[in-house]
Amino acid sequence: MAQLLVSTRKGLFEISQRGSEFKIDAVHFLGDPVTLTLWDPTRETLFAALNLGHFGVKFRRKQRAGAWEDLDPPSLAEVPSTEDPTPSVQQIWSLTMDPKGTLWAGTIPAALFRSEDQGATWTLNQALWQEPTRTAWFGGGYDQAGIHTLLVHPNDPDQLTVGISCGGVWHSADGGQSFHPRCQGLRAEYMPPEKQSAPEAQDPHMIAQCQADPATLWMQHHNGIFVTRDYAVTWREIRDVAPSVFGFAVAVHPDDPNTAWFVPAVKDECRVPRDARVVVNRTRDGGKSFETLTNGLPSSEAYDLVYRHALAIHADGDQLAFGSTTGGLWITHNQGDSWRMIPMRLPPIYAVAFK
Repeated sequence: MAQLLVSTRKGLFEISQRGSEFKIDAVHFLGDPVTLTLWDPTRETLFAALNLGHFGVKFRRKQRAGAWEDLDPPSLAEVPSTEDPTPSVQQIWSLTMDPKGTLWAGTIPAALFRSEDQGATWTLNQALWQEPTRTAWFGGGYDQAGIHTLLVHPNDPDQLTVGISCGGVWHSADGGQSFHPRCQGLRAEYMPPEKQSAPEAQDPHMIAQCQADPATLWMQHHNGIFVTRDYAVTWREIRDVAPSVFGFAVAVHPDDPNTAWFVPAVKDECRVPRDARVVVNRTRDGGKSFETLTNGLPSSEAYDLVYRHALAIHADGDQLAFGSTTGGLWITHNQGDSWRMIPMRLPPIYAVAFK
């Protein structure tokens, strides 16, 4: 099994499997909330985002076998603003590296930053920051809107897709110089009927891209599951998926655009698994049908919620892992046919990634 990076409320855990046993290889920032990590295999560099509350957002980098470096996180301190108080970065909510080696970060509030020097310095993307509809964006679970999804076309780094909760889906075809909404077909049932299709009202909880077919994106929306085959020009809603179409996490097979996984919950006002059973939903036919996967997962007395970054898929397409708000961590080596709980009592889990 490839190594897992598990970001938790009390540190970053590196976990690997030795035969049938699991082992914690390293613990970083023990006791501190680590909200997100990114592993760059090309440069053998690990990035970590932390949120230390009163002490603010922190950004750390570890290159190859070196020590952790404390770098300045993305900041809005020098950005002219008419808002009172002046906005500040509350959390680094997304990280990705494009094929050219540019590091991108999305934050709360919804700001997009890029770094050409591995996170040593950051530049605010003005096109999205100056977007006129920004005034209509609003927070979902957080007080302010935020960028949780950053997707870069694997063969064309100028193609960038951004997911904002709540502010819809935005696409750039010129490396971030301009952005345009990509929300046709989305529906926000929590809005009045006349505003349910408004781009700025959409709450995409998470968006995943198929690496072999980048035009296919799967979305876990606040009130449903959506898929697009034309790079988000149009979206198709998938309804009547048991036990629920509500959730946060989504993963798509890297080589098969018709296969995707979701971890359902009851609803926004009751964020627990339906019937206290942790399950994973999988489609293998593009959403025509779904299987509810239960083998090895808790079948009763389970109240685990899986955050949007806490479901990960390996590049082999067979291994998946997910972690929960109660510290549960599960892994599969056969696309979810059977799961195994990693026997560790971890802190609440914010994000999971394969290294």
